[in-house]
Amino acid sequence: MSRRQARQRRPRRRAQRGRSVVGERYDVTVGPVAHGGHCVARVPTEDGASRVVFVRHALPGEVVTVELTEGTAGDRFWRGDAVAVHEPATDRVVPPCPVAGPGLCGGCDFQHVAPARQRSLKADVVREQLARLADLDVAVVVEEVSNPLAGPDEEGLRWRTRHRYARLPDGGRGMRRHRSHEVVPVEDCLLEAPDGPRHVVDGRSFTVADGGFWQVHPAAPETLVRAVLEALAPRPGERVLDLYAGVGLFTRFLAEAVGEDSCVVAVEGDRRAADLIEVNCPGVTAAAGDVGATLEAAYDEPFDLVVLDPPRAGAKRRVVEQVVARRPRAVAHVACDPAALARDVALFAEHGYRLRSLRAFDLFPMTHHVECVALLEPAGAHQR
Repeated sequence: MSRRQARQRRPRRRAQRGRSVVGERYDVTVGPVAHGGHCVARVPTEDGASRVVFVRHALPGEVVTVELTEGTAGDRFWRGDAVAVHEPATDRVVPPCPVAGPGLCGGCDFQHVAPARQRSLKADVVREQLARLADLDVAVVVEEVSNPLAGPDEEGLRWRTRHRYARLPDGGRGMRRHRSHEVVPVEDCLLEAPDGPRHVVDGRSFTVADGGFWQVHPAAPETLVRAVLEALAPRPGERVLDLYAGVGLFTRFLAEAVGEDSCVVAVEGDRRAADLIEVNCPGVTAAAGDVGATLEAAYDEPFDLVVLDPPRAGAKRRVVEQVVARRPRAVAHVACDPAALARDVALFAEHGYRLRSLRAFDLFPMTHHVECVALLEPAGAHQR
């Protein structure tokens, strides 16, 4: 994925709360999709109540047999896989990859789902997170993003321009199971692109360090730049603050839009990337360091526009409070995690900033991940 997406998650070590339920099977009717690549179902418990189970490889409304993969009798919820489908949803498809499924490679969440339905499931998740964490009722559409590297029969595939395999003892390669260190042999991941990343966006070339962050979907940089520019509508002479700026992707285009006589400041935590901002974006001010600490120590003057492209955990209160202290007329928040975005939106609301628009993009097909660009403006600002 990207630097902002966590590596394959590992189950946390927890104290045993009663007997293990791993391996138990139940027939269930699957409920709504949940954040994380699974759906919600309920199974009966020994005390006559029910327990929530997060079920992978299922779709809302299906009747399936779920086999539990994690949990003990005293846990609040369990995890499981749909190992048999008795009443399939109309949007269920045969996974294109032979190692996608229960107990196999954990790299994909939605290979059993038609691509259009994948996008609607992701929209449901974004909408639910904004409602639950930010108390907002927002209509969400996840937009399809064309992949120039995929063939006509490869919809949703061949988009990862940077890919990492695990090594097997025999020298082969593979991918890890879901929430596990175990490796499944995979010689050819169908998400892997035939070519590596091109660091060219709308005719501008960018220098990126070896192993440095760059969006992995080939169309992502241009898609996100256009969404941010459309949201902020920068004007000549405006002052711009680009936070978590990477190598200056947004910085460069915003600097061009506001003109060379404007003030453009980019802050990035990675020293190598921050140094490259000055290469990629001549004339801007680049600062290396923790974003929160940097804003507490410098650049405390007003800024008209702010871009936030934080790590997966979000900007959080410390940074949000520093941003609103600079009284920007508009903030573009680029987020790869709907829950973190919703928490940040709620923090901005505490300081009088409202969500004015939201676009979501399917930059990670076959997985549960989705990229959002949110526009936040002061509550009293004129709505465009």
